[in-house]
Amino acid sequence: MVIIILQILGWTAFLVGSIILGIWLRRHPEQAVAEKTCRILHLLFWLDYGPLGVIGLAYPGLTHYDQLLGVRPLPLRPLCVTIGIILLLPALYLSLVSNRALRQLGQGANTFRLTRKLVEGDIYRRIRNPMSLGFYLTCMALGFLAGSTSITLGTLLGVMPVHIFYLRYFEEFELELRLGQAYRDYKQRVPFLVPKWSSKESSGASS
Repeated sequence: MVIIILQILGWTAFLVGSIILGIWLRRHPEQAVAEKTCRILHLLFWLDYGPLGVIGLAYPGLTHYDQLLGVRPLPLRPLCVTIGIILLLPALYLSLVSNRALRQLGQGANTFRLTRKLVEGDIYRRIRNPMSLGFYLTCMALGFLAGSTSITLGTLLGVMPVHIFYLRYFEEFELELRLGQAYRDYKQRVPFLVPKWSSKESSGASS
């Protein structure tokens, strides 16, 4: 039960940090401040999703969250496993191609080595936040594969809303400060979270 409380506190800290640092950044709209606050929030995110997430895999284990919280597991186990696999495949793809694009085209990475220029191509032509979408799909896939009601609902009602708020309130403003007008134009052309699969290509960027 302790690890669940720590995970909830971790995501709460990430939410509060997004609000506080978002306000701070709007009062000090400078590129150096944007980079510093961005790294702080990345650290908060990875402390929760990294160590606490890995610990949760071992204890209590994905299949035991429901038991600890006193909720029923998801019904129709074979169907849940099938859905989990279907979700996991695009999740892995999005994570791989977005990381590759950031390193090869943006001269950066997804955590503390921030991109220095717009990413012009690959998956970022079709969606502004492919890495985040891959993260959400991964969490949902794990919930279905484990048959866990609490993980699935926790992702839909907790993890995703908190992280989307971070993207909207903090990251997009931070990227505007670091990447300038080109990113503002990019926001107008490329969807936020639902990929655009039309034949008409658009150039793009992300963090």
